[in-house]
Amino acid sequence: MFDEISSALSFYKEEIKAAKLYAYLSEVEKDEKMKKEFHELCRIETAHANFWYEFLDRRGHAPKKGSDSLGLGGSKLLRAILGPRLYLSILEMTESLSTETYYKFLQSAKMSDDERKGLKKIIEEELDHENFFESQQSALPAENIRDFIMGMNDGLVELLGAVTGLSAVYPNNPLFVGINGLVVGLAGALSMAIGSFISVRSQRQVNEGIRKKLELLFGVSEERAKRELVSKLTESGLPEDVGEEVADKIGKNHESMVSLLVEESDEDEIKSAIFTGIAYIIGVVFPVLPYFIMGSSFAALALSAFLAALALASVATIVSVTAGNSNIKGKIAEMVITGLGAAGISYLFGLLVQNVFGISA
Repeated sequence: MFDEISSALSFYKEEIKAAKLYAYLSEVEKDEKMKKEFHELCRIETAHANFWYEFLDRRGHAPKKGSDSLGLGGSKLLRAILGPRLYLSILEMTESLSTETYYKFLQSAKMSDDERKGLKKIIEEELDHENFFESQQSALPAENIRDFIMGMNDGLVELLGAVTGLSAVYPNNPLFVGINGLVVGLAGALSMAIGSFISVRSQRQVNEGIRKKLELLFGVSEERAKRELVSKLTESGLPEDVGEEVADKIGKNHESMVSLLVEESDEDEIKSAIFTGIAYIIGVVFPVLPYFIMGSSFAALALSAFLAALALASVATIVSVTAGNSNIKGKIAEMVITGLGAAGISYLFGLLVQNVFGISA
């Protein structure tokens, strides 16, 4: 059942917390431009909090004005761990969630015309905040973030599966399992890095080939080139008459037409390979390390699964944050369950190998 009072009270508390957070960020931020932006955000969030206070007060539920030092302390710690740039991604996702929640409230709550007007203004300002944080996100290209996440996730899942299967075969020799896992991990990191290098370079070469063909086409038939553009615009869902109008307007600008027809990427194949390879090795460490410090493969397996689950949860959180996915818990459950599920299957396969070939160690 929709409870507008409890929702409004929650909004008030979140806006107060946000105002205090932006006040703190404006104090610690070294960049003068960002400092001013955070100061302005603090002012706006304070105004939002006042809106919800008055909303509640008119209904006889004026909230108590207090502090939320624990929530702010957690935000400070998270910023210190992640760094200012990645932390901005979290703030951007938070603003996105606020916007969606406010819009649902606008659709469902009983409000006066002035209150609706005020809430619409708040939603517009929250959208502006979202755009601001999106523009300030990590200096790393999105492609490299993707490479790092993909590499680390693959390293975690593949090596957890490998050491789990070997643990079933060699229950009393954890060092042997760890060494084999390390060898497999280093080979996997090299394979992943080379694969990423070849993939990015191949895509670049394909794009360059398409660009050259289009430039040649422009040289011999501008009308044919326009038809190519209209065809692509129509495939993307644009009405044909609108596509033809766009093609006519930019028909003389060959570079603009090529940009619309060719998917360009500034991704560096060497950087992509390095990010993927290093991330894979980091992913390898979590499931393999316990086998070098524990006395039995079973004990090492339990610690390995625990560390891998923590790492997978961290990766899932980062994936959700960078993708703007509000269902962080769902993503964590998905990645942890699939990762540990793959390890369970590997363990059963290891037992099968042990029984079929009579291996005991």
